[in-house]
Amino acid sequence: MEAHYYTVDLKWEQDRKGIMSSPELTNALEVATPPPFPKGTEGIWSPEHLLTASVNSCYMTTFLAIAENSKLEFTSFSCSAGGKLEQVDGKYLMTEIHLEPTLVITKESDLEKAERILQKSEVACLISNSIKSKVTLTTHIKFDKWQVPSQIS
Repeated sequence: MEAHYYTVDLKWEQDRKGIMSSPELTNALEVATPPPFPKGTEGIWSPEHLLTASVNSCYMTTFLAIAENSKLEFTSFSCSAGGKLEQVDGKYLMTEIHLEPTLVITKESDLEKAERILQKSEVACLISNSIKSKVTLTTHIKFDKWQVPSQIS
């Protein structure tokens, strides 16, 4: 595979806030220092939120690709993620990101297959593989016999 490149621009606005954008995207995003730090701002995306979100969104897109290739039928996928910031040897590090996906499958017989796909998705996630934070996973799989399976296209 050839290398892929992604461009992100950032412009400082005021205080500890800036506007992040990309010529490849339509929406800009306000970013700021998080509240635990001096002059941090509540209610605005922080680098810590963005790192946690990157792992979470990569996990989802990896899951969707593997589920499609594996022909797994499901009606719902969601994932909560929590990032842990702590000081180690005098430096702030995001030491752990915990993913907690919830998957609703259409066939009880797919339970083991679904679990394997959820686990494999974490191992294959390119963002998880690109960071030194520990990524942990707690999976939840439910069976919903009343819903029609979703088709990934």
